[in-house]
Order: sequence, then structure tokens, then C-alpha cells
Amino acid sequence: MSAILIRNGRVIDPSQKIDGTFDLLIHDGVVELVKPSDKKRSEKINELHVIDATGKWVVPGFVDLHTHLREPGREDKETIASGTRAAIAGGFTSICAMPNTEPAMDHGGIVEQVLQQARRANNAQVYPIGAITLGRKGKELTNFQELFEAGCVGLSDDGDPLTNSLLMRRALEASRVFNRPIIQHAEDKALFGKGVMHEGYVSTVLGVEGIPSETETIIIARDIDLAALTGGWLHVAHISTAKGVDLVRQAKKLGIRVTCEVTPHHLALTHEELKGFNSMAKVNPPLRTSKDRDALVQGVMDGTIDCIATDHAPHTDWEKCAPLDTAPFGISGLETAFALCYQSLVEPGHISENRLIELMTSAPAELIRIEAGTLKKDSIADFVLVDPEQSWKVNAKTFVSRGKNTPVEGRVLPVKIVGVFKNGEMKFLEEEKTQRSEHA
Repeated sequence: MSAILIRNGRVIDPSQKIDGTFDLLIHDGVVELVKPSDKKRSEKINELHVIDATGKWVVPGFVDLHTHLREPGREDKETIASGTRAAIAGGFTSICAMPNTEPAMDHGGIVEQVLQQARRANNAQVYPIGAITLGRKGKELTNFQELFEAGCVGLSDDGDPLTNSLLMRRALEASRVFNRPIIQHAEDKALFGKGVMHEGYVSTVLGVEGIPSETETIIIARDIDLAALTGGWLHVAHISTAKGVDLVRQAKKLGIRVTCEVTPHHLALTHEELKGFNSMAKVNPPLRTSKDRDALVQGVMDGTIDCIATDHAPHTDWEKCAPLDTAPFGISGLETAFALCYQSLVEPGHISENRLIELMTSAPAELIRIEAGTLKKDSIADFVLVDPEQSWKVNAKTFVSRGKNTPVEGRVLPVKIVGVFKNGEMKFLEEEKTQRSEHA
């Protein structure tokens, strides 16, 4: 296989605490070396593909713990092929596929089907999340060992919470045996009712049923108690409330094994986005108040929140353009995630670009225990080129995802993904400045 030499880029790899101008050499699909740039140096490798990354960042491929690929069952919304292409477009080379498919990912056969389709697509690497209960119905636990042996890296009934406390206890007990997380969609369904958006003044003005913050925090509090009881591993998906963050913070101080993730849209937006009955901003958990958003940012800053995950939830145009009370929840988020987080966290000075990259690379990879999110020697050559000076305007019509549903349509975002490589293979590269030679 020919080699690739990425020259003169700013390599940012939080897993190695690297930040500087380096040359990155890729050979046979793995990282061979990262060392300071030297224009006089010559690499004696045949068919060397040289890419000038001057002015660009070279970072590990992003890792998403929370992607909805919809296949099998709702291929009109997304397919594994289109979803993994959208992941690549957003800089994500590894994604975790959630189990709320039709049928649910609740046994090894469905897991293998998803993995086969992902291999055929040959885009982002897919890591399945299996269902905790059969059919995600919350009544009977799945065969955890079968799911993990099939390739699952965690378990969740995402889209629905596991409200049965005894089953949650048993699942958390099993998480100790397998050392894999139980990922909870924290939602008290009875309190949620027929809610449409966050319960607050905006929902009152619009005259729609609200979803109180306690819908999330009641379940988080219960599950933390169960994690303390069992010693199990609880992971809270898409945390959205100030109190929820504080519950996780206090649990960690007590040594309880609990981790959590936050989405780009909860960091960037509030319930104000739903004024005018904007169904594109309808998500679950809902966008909440500026106080909640500030608490989420603080949770990122102090390390309470472990990583950023997209909760990419594509829908058809005809579904999402329906009235607010009937439109489905969800945002198509893979392709805007990094830039939106940069705008929300780095530009205001809350965190550095290095910390943001860590939250989207090595942090989620280490949490879910996969080999990704790093440019260490002999690691898989998954990396992204970012132009920090290039801004761009969101145009959903150009999304690779089948889901065009985004509340940030028309927004100008900073920093642009201009190149993505998976397993050392170029997936796309804008304005390529390259040369091929035997001696570069």
C-alpha cells in the first residue's frame, strides 16, 4: 500500500498531549510516525502521497457515542450507508449506532446485519449499542452476553427509558461483569406525558404542553442510587438540565461509577428556538433554559460531563415539517457538530480547541473502550483536516444525511472540515495540494 505524508499541519492529539507543527506519516493504513516538520527531510518510500497541510489542523477522527442510523426499519429517514457518509462529512470516523431500529437491535442477528451493512458501506466504523430489553419494551432483559459477543459496546433502550427499577438494577449488576455501560435515556414517561418542549414561559406563550426538568432528574437520581447499590456503570445519555449535571457531579465525588454526555444542540441552543412553533428545534430531551445551558457548559469545563455526542436523529421532511405538537423529536447533527461546539465553547473562551477535540476524540473512545481517537504510533490512521480560518453557512440541502432537519439552517459557523481519512484511505479532501514521488 502507498504511504501518505501530511506535511506542515498543526497536529493536535490530546491523547498524547501533542500540539505543534508536525509531519504525519501513514503507511499501510496505520500511523507510522508523527514528528516535527522538516522541509529538508526526505522519506524514502515508494508511491508517497504528500499533502501540504499548512494552515490546517490535523486531528484524530471524531468519535460519536450516540448516532441513530434508522436501519433496519426506517430507511426513508436514513440508511447505514447514508448515515456513515454523513458521519465522515462531519469528521466522525467512529460512531455508535443506537438500538431503536425496527426491529430493535436486541439479538446477535440484528447486530451482525448492521455490521455487515457498515462494512459494505466502507465509511465510518460502526459500533452497535444493543438493547437492554427485548424489543425495547422494558419487560424482559436481553441476552447481554450474546449482544456483547456480537460486537455491541454498550446497552441502551434509547428512545425510551428503562423505568423498571428491578430490571435496571439487574442491568447495572451485569455491567460490572462485562465492564460495559448501561446507557439510560433519562425520562419519567408519566411526567413527560404528551409534552412537546421544555416546560417554561415559551411553552406557556405557545400554549403547548411542557416537559419539566424533573422528567430527567427523577430518573437520573434513581439510577445513581441503583449504581451505588450495585457498583454498576451508569452512563446518562444527552444530559440537558442544570440539576441533572449537579446530580452527576455529586455522584462522581462519592465515587459512584457514572458518566454522561452532552449534545452540541443543548450546548448551543435554548427553548427560545421554538418560538414561532419551530419544529426543527423540537428534540428529546428538549432544549431548555439559558440557565440549564450555562450549567451544561460549566459541566464541560469542570469535567463532570465526559464527552460530546451528537444524538444524530434524522427525519423525513414531511414528518419534521408537521405542526409542532405532531412533528417527531430530533436533529440531524453529524455534519454541524464540531463547528457548532467550537462556536459555543471555544469562541466564547470556555474551553480550548484542544479540550474540544479531546471531548470528541480520545474521551469518548476511552469511555466506550474502543481503539480510536488517537494518532499514536501503530494506531489506525483515522484523522481529520480542519481549516480554522474557513467559516461556512449551514445549508441543509447539501447535507449528506437523508435527514435535512436542523434548527441552525442559515447560521454561519466557524472552522470547516476539509479532509477526512479512514484507515489511511482518503474519504474526501478539499483543495488538495499533493504530489506523488518516490522521494518527497
